[in-house]
Formats: sequence, C-alpha cells, structure tokens
Amino acid sequence: MSLRNKDLLSIHDLSVGEVAHILDVARKLKKKLKNGEPHEYLKGKTLAMLFSKASTRTRVSFETGFHQLGGHALYLNDSQTQLGRGEPIRDTARVLSRMVDGIMIRTFSHDSVIELAEYASIPVINGLTDLLHPCQALTDLLTIEEHLKVMKGRKFVYVGDGNNMAHSLMFACAKVGMNMVCASPKGYYPDPEILRQAQEDAALTGCTITVEEDIMKAAQGADVLYTDVWTSMGEEAERDQRMKDLHDYQINAELLKVARPTCMVLHCLPAHRGEEITEEVLEGPQSYVFDQAENRLHVQKAIMVLLMSDAVI
Repeated sequence: MSLRNKDLLSIHDLSVGEVAHILDVARKLKKKLKNGEPHEYLKGKTLAMLFSKASTRTRVSFETGFHQLGGHALYLNDSQTQLGRGEPIRDTARVLSRMVDGIMIRTFSHDSVIELAEYASIPVINGLTDLLHPCQALTDLLTIEEHLKVMKGRKFVYVGDGNNMAHSLMFACAKVGMNMVCASPKGYYPDPEILRQAQEDAALTGCTITVEEDIMKAAQGADVLYTDVWTSMGEEAERDQRMKDLHDYQINAELLKVARPTCMVLHCLPAHRGEEITEEVLEGPQSYVFDQAENRLHVQKAIMVLLMSDAVI
C-alpha cells in the first residue's frame, strides 16, 4: 500500500487500510527509536514547515522527527515569508515545490491548505486548520491502541466544543470502527457536513458517530474520554461567552464515575486546568495525555516517511 506523493489533508480522504498502515509504520518507527536503531529514511530531503499559528507540539514533533529521519526541516512563520506580505499561497506552493521535498502547514483557513495542495507538486501535510487536525487524531488512535489493544467496538466520548479536534476524531473513529459520541451544548455542535461525512465512513466499518447534549448520558460506559480547550486560537474575543456556555462540559471525577473503570482520559494539549479538565483527572492514573503528546512524534514520522519516500518498513 503506497501513500507516496499523496497529501494528508483529512482523515476522511484515507481508506481504512491506509489508516491502519500509518499506525503500523508509527509503531515500527517508535520501536526503532526506543531501540536506538538508525532509521534515516528521508536522508537528504527537506521539509518546509509553514506556521501561521503558534505551536509547541506540532513544531517540535515535526522538526525533531524529520531530523531523526535524516532530513532537514525549515521553520517558516508569516513574518519570515512573503505569505505574511500577501503573496498568493498558490505562488508559494509552486516555488517551494521546486526547492523542498514536502510541506507541512499549520494555519487558520482550511481552504488555504486545499489551495496549497492543489498547486504544490510535492506532498502537503495538514498540521492543523480551524476545520481539522488530522495528525493529532491519528496520534490519538495510536495511543488508544497501545493501551486498550482493540479499538473496534469501543466507546469514545469527546466532551466540549465541536471544533477541529472533534471533526478529525469523528473521521478517525469511523475509520477504525470505534463508536463516538460528541457531547456538546447547542451552538457548539460539530459542523453538520463533517458529521454527515463521518457517519458515511462509520457505515462502512459498522460503528456510529452521534452528537449528545447530555454529558452524563454521553459518558456512560465510555472507554475513552477526550477533551480540548474551550477557546481555541483565534477565538479569544469569545472567551467569556464560551466559559459560560461550556462550563458544564468538563472532564472531572464525577464524569469518570459513569465511564468504564478502565477508561482512558485524553487531551490534545495545551490544557487549561480547572476549565475543560480538572487537575485531579489530568494528573490522575487514568490520564494518558503525555503518552499521547509523545506519540505525535512517531505518527508524524510515519506520515512523512510514507508520503515522501519509497521505504518499506
């Protein structure tokens, strides 16, 4: 199964087999790193990393990962490129395609990523947009698989704003046959078109993707509880209203009581302790958020190897 020269913009675009293949390669690369085995599959290659949004995990995982794979990563933010001065993204795409081997972009508009991929002749990886965060959701699948072993038929519950993270998790769960409930208040439901597409994907793997306003009902019997910040980057002006509207959508000890005793707690970070998740739960024995953060490195390395090389791992 080859993903060579393809883009990774959305998990919806991947087949069930391609998702499984990414996770398999991520496991193997993680093992190689832990064992000290060289794995410079991208030696001599260069990755351009375009950032319009601030980042810790995305930058460090892509830059470190590309270095471990033997290549060189270039960090470029808006103030360092002509994009910040109004150069069309289609021009940037064609210029970079003649100089580097792949592009990772973390930005606001998903349409910008689609345009970048349309005009680039090299692989484009979506490092995050306001609509989707596919690399994180694939990472979450690896983390769940490591600890629960079997994903198909499990119950995954996302709590809070139906944002880019919720969207990509719906696609991810659908591809592996995991039942997902998005627990959100009215006005914060996920995008209806994304929900429709995820439900189409879910029909192929025999699972369900639903939205539920009652958080306690949603969390009943959950194998995984997941949350994200209530106010994402670019939404700071809405913070006070969001704090009020999402106040009851918190992962805390009371919510954990209605989930399974073995329930995993995940958060894509950064976390606002005392808002979407309590300190007690985040630092508790059911929290796997730092395993999850580490796995960004391994999954994204797998994505880069598969898109940018012919290596058989």
